[in-house]
Order: sequence, then C-alpha cells, then structure tokens
Amino acid sequence: MHVTDREQSADDIDADIEAEDRDSESTADESEQSARSSEEPMSTPKYLIIFGLVVVFALAAVGGWLGFRVHQSQHAQSLRNQFLQVARQGALNLTTIDWQHADADVSRILDGATGDFHEDFVKRSRPFIEAVKQSKAKTVGTVVEAGLVSETPDTARALVAVAVQTSNAAVPDQVQRSWRLRIDVQKVGEQVKVSNVEFVL
Repeated sequence: MHVTDREQSADDIDADIEAEDRDSESTADESEQSARSSEEPMSTPKYLIIFGLVVVFALAAVGGWLGFRVHQSQHAQSLRNQFLQVARQGALNLTTIDWQHADADVSRILDGATGDFHEDFVKRSRPFIEAVKQSKAKTVGTVVEAGLVSETPDTARALVAVAVQTSNAAVPDQVQRSWRLRIDVQKVGEQVKVSNVEFVL
C-alpha cells in the first residue's frame, strides 16, 4: 500500500508538532526547576559560613568596646592616683621647711604650684624665707592620711592629714602638731600641680 505525498506530509507535520510540544515541555520543566531552585533555602555550608562571619564580627565589636572601656577605666584610675600623689607631695612640700635650705624648699613649693596659688606664694616667698631663717625654724611633715573629695577630668580636691614636727631657736625641742589641708590640684599640660591650699579644722 502506497502512501500519498499529502498523507506523508500530514504525518511529518504531526511529528513536527509532537517534537515542538516535547521541546516546549522540556523548556517549561527547566524553567520550573530553575525557579524552584532559586526559591529553595541556602545550603547548610553557606548558611554556616555567613553565621560564622556574623558571630566573628559581633565578637570583634564587643571585644573592641570592652577594650575601650577598660582603657578608659585604667586612664581614669591613673589620673586619680596622680591627683592624689600631687596633693600628698604638695602637703609635704608645704610642711617640710628647713631654715638652712629655705630657698630650695620654697623653690620646690613654687615648682609644684600653678594659678593664683603660685602667684600669691611668689609674692609672699621672700618675707617667708627671711622669717624662717631668722627664727631658725624647722618643720618636718608626714602624711598620715589622704583622699580625694571630688574630681573632674582636669582638677581634683583632696583632704590631707599631716603630722608636723616643728622646732625653732626659741623652742629647740620638737613639738608635734596635726594639720589638715584642703588641697586643690589641676592638670597643666601633662603635669598636675597644686592650685589652692586651705587649712581646715
């Protein structure tokens, strides 16, 4: 049985249509699979890497903040210690005077002073030295107790209790006295100096 050209052409057309349908279905399946894969959650290794990076950055931030706070605390404590040390030394300088070394003793007081206290002591220093030499006075101070009362980033106020042994030409035997000094200190550049002194009861 012979197939006519027209019948053969119809078969070819049907075959072509079926092939096109298969290609379309294949393309649609691929598109659907691609869309499905893009909607699927991240794989576990990739998720763990991202999570690890987030944890590392968070720990680094916390560590940096804690380090900064520790540095601040250490700096503040160091400055408090410096304020108190200068107040203690200022009290010793003011209460330790030897008539034989009066000029050097007064220079030491002035070197550690600033502001109005420095200016006032400069004006009084010459009469003070002459009076000490004339009376042959000698005082030796010892800090009994000291503490900061208040502070700011650049200044502080301290109370210093001092035991002072005194003697002079009229009273050669040493007499002990107890003094309390309110001493203000101030940061001047990299140094801390005494800015005011008051005797308190």
